[in-house]
Amino acid sequence: MDSAERYLASVRRALDDICFEQVEQAAGVIAEALRNDGIIHVFGSGHSSLLAQEVFFRAGGLVAVNAILDARLGFERGAVESTEFERRVDSADLLIHRESFRTNDAGVVISNSGRNPLPIEIAVRMNASGMKVIALTNLTQSRQSKSHHPSGKRLFEIAHVILDNHCPCGDAAITIEGVPAALGPLSTIAGAALLHSTFLRAVEVLAREGRSPDVFVTVNMGSLMLDDLKQLLARYQNRIRYYRPGGKAD
Repeated sequence: MDSAERYLASVRRALDDICFEQVEQAAGVIAEALRNDGIIHVFGSGHSSLLAQEVFFRAGGLVAVNAILDARLGFERGAVESTEFERRVDSADLLIHRESFRTNDAGVVISNSGRNPLPIEIAVRMNASGMKVIALTNLTQSRQSKSHHPSGKRLFEIAHVILDNHCPCGDAAITIEGVPAALGPLSTIAGAALLHSTFLRAVEVLAREGRSPDVFVTVNMGSLMLDDLKQLLARYQNRIRYYRPGGKAD
């Protein structure tokens, strides 16, 4: 097989390795939060922040999702600067003051390595607020890694539920002769599948109880109008700042 075929085979293996028991446990946390009128706070930094955006304001996705976003979590202010921001515990102070964590909410923290200070500290703050935390991480790699957080704990050791992405250590899946490093990261694909399957299962549980939660429908097809979308978002503006005009914090 060539490198592209081997990569696609690796994607399929990672998806096949997803543990449905973990998905069921995580879905229970999500369903419980939604059942109690809570929201789902999702956080990741670097490329993990892509997964927070993946489940936020998404057609076919839950409305009650708050993505914890900041230019410093991506690469808009520099790639190295993003890495440095993730490795500081006090970076959490710059993010958390804009959020509204409550006991009836749930948290999802995404970190492939599970060892950097910022995602671990975000999970610590979520725990301190009384909410349950789901960690989306690479469990094999994380167990082999030393935490950079002052507590000495890795993300999976703080969370109530773990979603293991079953990716190779280092994330990249494919080696090519003559190339010194592996290529073909898997964590974004596997992470998206884990999050969507977890949210789907949570919605299914609630729907069977007669408690179907709000779900986005695309405005690019069908009869939903932009004004309908604005009315839907208005119900959550007191909790999710990016649903407010201009995305302003309180």
